[in-house]
Amino acid sequence: MTVRPGRLTLRARMALITALSCVLVAGLLSLGLYVGVQRIVEQGQLSRLQAAGAILKARTESGLMFGRLDLDRLFGSDVGQDIQLRVSVDEQVLAQSPQFPGALPADLAPGVYRSGGRYVQALTLDGRGGSALLTLSLDNRGDREAREAVLRALLLTLPLALLLALSASWWAAGRMLRPIAALERTAREIGESGDLTRPVPDAGDRDELTRLAATLQLTFEQLNLTRQREQQFLRSAAHDLRSPLAALQTRVSLALSRERDSARYRQDLQEVGHDLGRLARLAEHLLLLARNPQGLGQGPVPLLELAADAVDEARSRQPERDLDLYGTALTVAGDRVLLGQAVSNLLQNALRHAPGAAVTLSVRPDGSEALLTVQDDGPGVEPAVLARLGEAFYRPDAARSGEGYGLGLAIVRHVAQLHGGTLTLDSAPGAGFRATLRLPLTARTPEPHRPVS
Repeated sequence: MTVRPGRLTLRARMALITALSCVLVAGLLSLGLYVGVQRIVEQGQLSRLQAAGAILKARTESGLMFGRLDLDRLFGSDVGQDIQLRVSVDEQVLAQSPQFPGALPADLAPGVYRSGGRYVQALTLDGRGGSALLTLSLDNRGDREAREAVLRALLLTLPLALLLALSASWWAAGRMLRPIAALERTAREIGESGDLTRPVPDAGDRDELTRLAATLQLTFEQLNLTRQREQQFLRSAAHDLRSPLAALQTRVSLALSRERDSARYRQDLQEVGHDLGRLARLAEHLLLLARNPQGLGQGPVPLLELAADAVDEARSRQPERDLDLYGTALTVAGDRVLLGQAVSNLLQNALRHAPGAAVTLSVRPDGSEALLTVQDDGPGVEPAVLARLGEAFYRPDAARSGEGYGLGLAIVRHVAQLHGGTLTLDSAPGAGFRATLRLPLTARTPEPHRPVS
């Protein structure tokens, strides 16, 4: 697999995105842990200070009552030695621990404070006249140490977590992309070998990758069928082009082989013109089959009018034929030239392959569709022949001696598909032949079925 310089592979991108997502989640969790630890430590220190304040307040009030205030007697095993104390009356300090911060004012209002990296609690005392105040101070060094410990742990674990997340994501991305690598390798081998029938591995419907493999398998099968049809089309086209070209070359060679009179030259030129006409019709039919849907004309097309034009043209060529038209005025959307060619092809097919038979052309509505039907009471065709009618260049053995190329019904089917319709063929030996062209109906003039002359 080739990788463009400066571009990360899909595996690397997946691993990096997954790892960064994991680190982001870990960072958010660490931040929450850091804040939570800080809150827990702070609440613990405050609870400890308040508990010590309640004990020391009771002892201090008792000492003031008896006129003795001994700091050594105030502290016991239930009060930590890291708590500093100061007792003041009317802003005059009566007693103070050696390490009590001197920056704290003596007239603090009762309450709990944070000042200069310390927790401070001020309590009013009873038992002596005037305003007595007990002030406790607790260094928050333990709080800082806990936060620093958590921060150091996070700084050590986050890079390790990133490394582990990258490794795990790289491994997981490789496992997930392994089927895609197999699909890529198989698709490349199929493209290099041209064997579109080769199975694609892991094609199924279990997850997205297996469904992708199944889609590729179906795509290759459709491409193979398309290629087979194109090859068959080209072989048939080459075969049918060879005969008129060879006949044309032979006629020209014979005409030039020796001197002839003007009447013979005229006859030879007429035969050459006939062969050129056959080639022109074949080229026109091939162009119709190759018509691009994007170039399709769109406009209202009166279907009954097209049918009447086709019947008039057929009657002018074969006035002796029994040919009838029945219909209702219907309008479809599409290309008038292509639809006219399709109707003409259906009618000419019936006249050519059912000589002497009565032919009926009808136009009628069927729900949201317009039905154009060409039916004859001729000999009909075998089921095996009927199944292949409509394939390009297919001609039954009995019809190969004629001038057709097996493109008439193929063009009709192609025109129907271009217009969102279908062509249906029905026949049986001795039961005639019926071709039905179904097209989406856009508008209809309410009018009963009636013969149209």
